[in-house]
Amino acid sequence: MASISYRLKTDSEWNSIYLRFKQGNSFDYEIKTDLKAPKNRWSKPKQEILSTTKLSAVKVNLKLKELKNHIIKEYEDSKTDGTIISTKWLKEKIASFLNTKTNNAVIDDKIFFVNFIDSYIKKSNTRKTKKNTPVAKRTIQHYETTKRKVQSLENKINKRLKIIDIDLDFHSAFLNHLREEQHLKDSTIGGYIDDIRAFCRNADNTDIKVSNDYKLSEFFSPSYETNDIYLTTKEINKIYETHIENEKLSNAKDWLIIGLYTGLRVSDLLKLTKKDRDEEFIYKKTLKTKFPVIIPIHKHVKEILNKRNNNFPKRISDQKLNDYIKIVCELAGITEIVEGAKMCPKEIEENGKKKIIHRKKDGKFPKFELVTSHTCRRSFASNLYGKLDTLTIMNITGHKTESQFLDYIKITPKEYANKLKSYWENHKDLFE
Repeated sequence: MASISYRLKTDSEWNSIYLRFKQGNSFDYEIKTDLKAPKNRWSKPKQEILSTTKLSAVKVNLKLKELKNHIIKEYEDSKTDGTIISTKWLKEKIASFLNTKTNNAVIDDKIFFVNFIDSYIKKSNTRKTKKNTPVAKRTIQHYETTKRKVQSLENKINKRLKIIDIDLDFHSAFLNHLREEQHLKDSTIGGYIDDIRAFCRNADNTDIKVSNDYKLSEFFSPSYETNDIYLTTKEINKIYETHIENEKLSNAKDWLIIGLYTGLRVSDLLKLTKKDRDEEFIYKKTLKTKFPVIIPIHKHVKEILNKRNNNFPKRISDQKLNDYIKIVCELAGITEIVEGAKMCPKEIEENGKKKIIHRKKDGKFPKFELVTSHTCRRSFASNLYGKLDTLTIMNITGHKTESQFLDYIKITPKEYANKLKSYWENHKDLFE
């Protein structure tokens, strides 16, 4: 049976009290506590401080008794989860009980998952990537979102998750919570699982005890085949030729056309100014990837700039642009019923309170309802595919690999078939 005893090692005015934790021949560890006893006031037989005017012996003795009970309880609990008892384990249990100010936060970081994520995020603000560049702000923001999703599961199950709890059971519960309770798409959930695996890997590499389940194939990041649409060249020309009187809609239309012919993300598109261009090219270092791109100015974009005294359209918010370009596309007759996904309001209950969230819903809708600012970039890449070599397009869009690029573009099987048909018709001499 495990036993705990206290002793002093010095005979000074004030002496640290040491805790000895022993179990037969299995282990024998001794750790200094933050508690002290004055000279000549320690009773070895009674294992307590004798009455003295230098401190409240009653309070310290009570704390020693409670600490002893705490260690025994933690030890008994550890038998069920396979925890290895060590000097480190004992030190952490003593410090956590005594709420040692200097060590408590560090201990929490090594025990509780959300605390560890906080520590990981804090370090990410000064950490360098493999390419010796700072961790992107968007990446850190995604870590924060992942942390909130973990916390939402903790609130649901009314449990504070430990790092060791991040196993296949957690994976299953987390997926179910985000799918059923928060109605998130698998493509979004997959990003959170990627973060969680990175957190576990970092903990593992720093000798924090983790479940090895995060390494298993069953601890997967779910994916989802998006139904995002793109605008064909014919549809883009229809939009360009549509005359719109309303100033706000006309401004949004011009941004839409520029986006369709540059392939820039909306975060870069709406920040374009005169200094980002010359007569023939647009030069932009992208916000997300810091990737510098050079894009030739299409004749339709030149016409827009010319009518605006060589200025880009008026600055507009991403949300307003998304609202206005749907109206623009409807006016241009982009009304074909197509399969896709659009944002729809949905009522959920979180922490006992009802709230409205917006989630993508799959279905068949008029095409103009599915157009967003991101449609520009996807349309740009999809329309050029097969007309230019893939590497050239990738150097403009900033995609790192061909497989990543091919996953991104939206070419249907019928369109691939039409490309082959067109090729045969234009090269009949090769097949006769």
